[in-house]
Amino acid sequence: MIKTIVAPLIFGLVGAAVLISLGLWQVERLGWKEQELAKISNSVHGLPVELLTAVDLQVSKYDPVKISGATGDQEIHVLVSRKHIGAGYRIVTAFTLKSGDSILLDRGFVPSDQKKAARPSIEMAISGNLHLPDDRTSSTPANDVAGNIWFARDIPEMAAELETLPVLVIARDDTGQGVDPMPLGVEGIPNDHLQYAITWFSLAAVWLGMTAFLLWRIKQQNS
Repeated sequence: MIKTIVAPLIFGLVGAAVLISLGLWQVERLGWKEQELAKISNSVHGLPVELLTAVDLQVSKYDPVKISGATGDQEIHVLVSRKHIGAGYRIVTAFTLKSGDSILLDRGFVPSDQKKAARPSIEMAISGNLHLPDDRTSSTPANDVAGNIWFARDIPEMAAELETLPVLVIARDDTGQGVDPMPLGVEGIPNDHLQYAITWFSLAAVWLGMTAFLLWRIKQQNS
């Protein structure tokens, strides 16, 4: 009888060990991700630096900045959806700094019925955060540039369309004209490692339970 249970016992223990190791790895990844999110949050909400020129940029992704200048009279409309509100568009315009450099400014959100509302060029001084968004996935459609319906914030493509430098600032302050700011935060950055860890540990428990049941069946058949 002992010989009949050795193979399934080893198979069960090895399988459970693999699943548990995957769960422990996800726990380690969870700790790393939480540290990274804390760093990003501290950077996002830090003291803003005056962005006078985009040529000698001394700040990096997520860093808070202050900008002064004027918006352009052209817009890029990026299709998005907001919880409890529904579909609408991010309004991205050119923003000319007082130095003369033109960058991209993500002003925020408008509902779908406000997409074509008039928003002429205005001067403003606001704070925001530099960002290099990676909105595109393998299933994201190509941007409809001609129809001005964008599905991803592709900085080089947006900069070419609005004739700016490939630098994007996401506004934290209200820029007026009915545009609701969508400030940068860590809420949109996925952190699913806890769920993954629970899944692996649950599979390990099921695996051990099935192994125990198999060993019981073998014992019953040989008794």
